[in-house]
Amino acid sequence: MKPIAPDRLPALLRLMPKAELHIHIEGSLEPELIFALAQRNGLSLPYADVQALRRAYAFSNLQSFLDIYYAGASVLVQEQDFYDMARAYLRRAAADNVLHTEIFFDPQTHTARGVAMDSVINGLHRACVDARAQTGISASLILCFLRHLSEQDAFATLEQALPLRDKFIGVGLDSSELGHPPENFSRVFARCRELGLRLVAHAGEEGPPSYIWSALDVLKVERIDHGVRCVQDALLMQRLARDRIPLTVCPLSNHRLGVCASLAEHKLGQLLDAGIVATVNSDDPAYFGGYLNDNLVQTFAATGLRAEHAYSLSHNSFEASFIAASEKRGFQDKLQDLFETFP
Repeated sequence: MKPIAPDRLPALLRLMPKAELHIHIEGSLEPELIFALAQRNGLSLPYADVQALRRAYAFSNLQSFLDIYYAGASVLVQEQDFYDMARAYLRRAAADNVLHTEIFFDPQTHTARGVAMDSVINGLHRACVDARAQTGISASLILCFLRHLSEQDAFATLEQALPLRDKFIGVGLDSSELGHPPENFSRVFARCRELGLRLVAHAGEEGPPSYIWSALDVLKVERIDHGVRCVQDALLMQRLARDRIPLTVCPLSNHRLGVCASLAEHKLGQLLDAGIVATVNSDDPAYFGGYLNDNLVQTFAATGLRAEHAYSLSHNSFEASFIAASEKRGFQDKLQDLFETFP
């Protein structure tokens, strides 16, 4: 790899092709769209205006964030609302040179309010189809179970979604991590595996390394979302590297929620240097102050990561995705071309 001057690194990060594999679509709801959807649906919000809502984005931990996250999602009622939210994110992702994205959605957040499962999935899927036609970005959906609810509720959600099985590729596990270990969902994940769905789970964000082991050995997931607490367990680090188990890391989120005290202290470089298939993602970009390129540029500036790390992160993002091998190679070839020709 030819040397790239540090002052050219931000431009390289913005230009390089990439995949985003850890994005909660409800977490992309910008305050402006929240207010627009509230007006469309005749709903009132406990905030005077967009600025007041933005000021409320002050989180001390995962739960304090989730409280306002679920409040924001309450404006999503009609199929068109889900479409508009997803299209807004996909336009932003395409502008960041995201070529492929695998989008998390939380149907229980909406069905619990009486919103039909069809409205959720059809709106999101239609946005993915239209974005592919209009901008070329590839997008797939991953249905996430809320871990603070019961496994029985997860089973009911799965059954509601199965008539729309052709519109999502996998399942995940998110929401409040502490006190809700992955093994609580062993049976529903076994059922999803039988159905041929791809499996991922949040583990090792606020929870301990044991949650990562459990997600791998009990749920048998293919990818760990977050996973940064693996650095506390040397054997786990070795396993992740040896078995090429990807981590979908979200630096700005980790900083905002207190997982790391500062971006400068983030362990992303340690993960990469250990040979782990780490990727960078935006998690809930409307709430955590940045989309994918923001995460990359700010993290590299804070930690001193170099061009070879940038190459690894982009290459890893395609390797960790659930697209066909031929598509992965095509995207990785584009990455190689950029690094060879970048001025």
